[in-house]
Amino acid sequence: MAHLLVLSESADHSMLPALALLSHKVRFIKADPVALMNAPATDVVLLDARKDLVNAKSLASLLKTTGLSSPLILIVSEGGLAGISSEWGADDFMLESAGPAEIDTRIRLAIAKIMAEDSFGKIQTSGITIDEASYSAKLHGEPMDLTFKEFELLKFLAQHPGRVFTRDQLLSEVWGYDYFGGTRTVDVHIRRLRAKLGDLEGLISTVRNVGYRFNLVVEDEARISGGY
Repeated sequence: MAHLLVLSESADHSMLPALALLSHKVRFIKADPVALMNAPATDVVLLDARKDLVNAKSLASLLKTTGLSSPLILIVSEGGLAGISSEWGADDFMLESAGPAEIDTRIRLAIAKIMAEDSFGKIQTSGITIDEASYSAKLHGEPMDLTFKEFELLKFLAQHPGRVFTRDQLLSEVWGYDYFGGTRTVDVHIRRLRAKLGDLEGLISTVRNVGYRFNLVVEDEARISGGY
């Protein structure tokens, strides 16, 4: 069940009758910029574009330029299809005659697409979220205070769960070929990362005489293995 926000002059299901047959939570507000200022958070926005294409296009453009994070679906009449273009910035459209199965499918696919886009460039595992775009990481939803190299090391290990890397390999992948420091710097950064991971320190385990590994579940191996 999704939460839908319908922007329409009609505060009922007349613009999309089959919507009333579905179990989604629906809220209607007037289709104008002022009403949108206090609009609630929603999974999908449905914009009634059946009668006034000019104003509907203007409102759709306003929604997108002001950072609408929810997918926008236009409700149009068959005669209005010719006026719909990519300039609207809409994610999809539906004819006012659409049946419940089509409505439900389009809503489900629109939500899935947004979720996929939101997760792009992010690694989420074992209580950690790593956002490559913003060079930030969160632990149990709280920001982690990481240096650039700590972030790069955590990201690299998390991108290859279960794989063991030697210190030399980590130096090459994270610090680069032109780094002339010793492998001890890897141990230091691993130690700092574990300290910042707190109760999840066991996500980075030591493989004796080899190197380090990122686990999908917390393990005690790092402490049992006897050192960094």
